[in-house]
Amino acid sequence: MKQLLVKLRQNKAFTLIEMLLVLLIISVLLILIIPNIAKQSDYIQQTGCKAQIRLVDSQIEAYTLKFNHKPDSIDNLVSEGYIKENQKNCKSGETITIRNGEAVAS
Repeated sequence: MKQLLVKLRQNKAFTLIEMLLVLLIISVLLILIIPNIAKQSDYIQQTGCKAQIRLVDSQIEAYTLKFNHKPDSIDNLVSEGYIKENQKNCKSGETITIRNGEAVAS
């Protein structure tokens, strides 16, 4: 009997209850963190779109310096190589256009 107790004490493993407690704690942390990440996603997309508009505005200025007039549309910037085709749209789905010589998301 003593040998059995000694062997059981030498076996250093986690019990089922300890494992369940760890899983419970991880689950609670995930439940608390995931909604905050979802809220930040909209803010990140808006900030990214503003940055992309500033990029297009700077390319409009570069185009203006080279051709001495502002581009008629954003397609002029794409065709001249100032921006890429995929830079005409924000990640949020808004399309960037040029109005009165400035980039605008709509």
